[in-house]
Amino acid sequence: MNTHSSGRDIRRPRSRRPGPFRPPAPRCVLPLLLLAASLAGCQRQETAAPRAAGKPRVALVMKSLANEFFLTMENGAQAHQQAHAADYDLLSNGIKDELDVSKQIELVEQMIAQRVDAIVIAPADSKALVPACLKAQQAGIIVVNIDNQFDAAVLAQSGAKFPFVGPDNRKGAKMVGAYLARHLKPGAPVAIIEGVPSAFNGVQRQLGFEDAMNAAGMKIVSSQSGYWETDKANQVVAALITEHPDLQAVLCANDSMALGAVAALRAAGKLGSVKVVGYDNIAAVQQLLREGKVLATADQHADRLAVFGIEYALEMLRTKSAPADRETPVDLVTAPAQ
Repeated sequence: MNTHSSGRDIRRPRSRRPGPFRPPAPRCVLPLLLLAASLAGCQRQETAAPRAAGKPRVALVMKSLANEFFLTMENGAQAHQQAHAADYDLLSNGIKDELDVSKQIELVEQMIAQRVDAIVIAPADSKALVPACLKAQQAGIIVVNIDNQFDAAVLAQSGAKFPFVGPDNRKGAKMVGAYLARHLKPGAPVAIIEGVPSAFNGVQRQLGFEDAMNAAGMKIVSSQSGYWETDKANQVVAALITEHPDLQAVLCANDSMALGAVAALRAAGKLGSVKVVGYDNIAAVQQLLREGKVLATADQHADRLAVFGIEYALEMLRTKSAPADRETPVDLVTAPAQ
């Protein structure tokens, strides 16, 4: 939150009555007074958010809250904090656009300035957020990585080490893809709609889909990024079904993109003939599962994912333990038998 201070320039009206002679004040006095006031204001700002003496403050930094997955994540975290209000305070925030990496870096820097005790972050970019989180760690703040894992090479190069608390995205996507393969014949043409290329979880889901399709003998005719967005995936799938009219399935690296795929197929009159799978198990896709318009998705338990990270951060604050990765569950969710 940005804070702004404002003041009014109040000047006494000149008296028209002659008064006793007063020597003019030295010109340096006013600047010195203004400097003193400015320094005093800076000191108040610096001490306005001290590190809590007893109850730790944990910051949750997410990706786009326009994505239902992260809104569910935030709600789960807030419910956990309310149930454990005596144990910690929670500051939760996220970016508006999934690709606004600079804004997420700014959020991390704000949390450093507010001197929180821990940051639990789902990074929008697996590489670009490493320096900001390293800065937080060097300031004595516990950093826990959730959802989208930091890039191993960038971590090694920077000498940073952050625990990753989250699911095996490749395993989850392979599970979804294997279920889809049971509903197709070998050699069927399929397409993959990827996440953001710089996101580790997106890459892992793409690899998991490829693992399943290759193992089942499917033909991957295209693999393109939908950048996690419904509208972008809609455009990609609309072009794909024109280019590949025999397409039989679309594997989407998240459910927001699955919604876009469904809309494109509906508009082309192919919703019943092209199967769609996703990843995340958001509420909108749960309805499509019930209707048979989406075949399967993966549930990595958005309402608990941030909680897993928060609980681990609190444990590290309490025990001063060295960081270590922790795998969280991911489950296959399928459409009910018709």
